[in-house]
Parts: sequence; structure tokens; C-alpha cells
Amino acid sequence: MLLLHAALVLFVTGGLALIVAGGLRGWAWVRGRRFRLAHLAAIVVVAAQAWLGASCPLTVLENWLRTRARVSAYAGSFIEHWVQRLLYYEAPAWVFTLAYTVFALLVAAAWRIFPPHAGRRGGTPNAGGER
Repeated sequence: MLLLHAALVLFVTGGLALIVAGGLRGWAWVRGRRFRLAHLAAIVVVAAQAWLGASCPLTVLENWLRTRARVSAYAGSFIEHWVQRLLYYEAPAWVFTLAYTVFALLVAAAWRIFPPHAGRRGGTPNAGGER
């Protein structure tokens, strides 16, 4: 479960870095519609959960599994737990909500600056050279 959660965090954060780098370098695959929609959906869900004060379903499931295994559960969210654990940094929940929101806005900006190609397969440009 921890690996799945970490993979999601890496997809969201690393995905934006790849979109920007790929957009600047002309990598066609970073403009693939499926990849971009999945990336956008992932950060929108994270930001919406933070705004609504809801826990991440992966955190809830992981805590449930930890409780069943008689291992202590997280007090906060997955990110809060690991940021505190890795960096010894505590912050109120609003700081994480702000960070998720700013990151979602950056993803939206990347969508506008490096828009995904519509109706394409396999990451190759349309015959007409459309974006």
C-alpha cells in the first residue's frame, strides 16, 4: 500500500516536471491526452480532498490495514506523515491545502502552456501539424 501511495505522489509531482521538461524539449508523449487527463485528475482529487477536509482513500485504507495488523495508524494524511517523518517539519493542515492548490494551479498552467494533443494515438503528431 505504501508503494502505491508513493507511486501516486511521484506520478503527480514527477508528472508535472516531465510535462514541463517534455513541453520545452518537444517530447510528444507528454502531450498525450490520456496521460494528461490522468495527471490532471490525480491532482484535482488531491486538492479537492484537502479543501473538503477529507482523507485520501489510500490513507484511509492504509490506516485500516495498519490497525488490523496492530501497527499504529497515521494521525494525519500520508503526505503530512512522511513530510514530518522525512523532514521533521510540522505544519497546519491549511499549509498542505495551500500547497495542493498551488500545485493544481501549476498543473492547469502547464495544461494551457503545453496543451495535450486532441484525438491522437501513440504520441505522434496529427497529420495537419495541429497541437
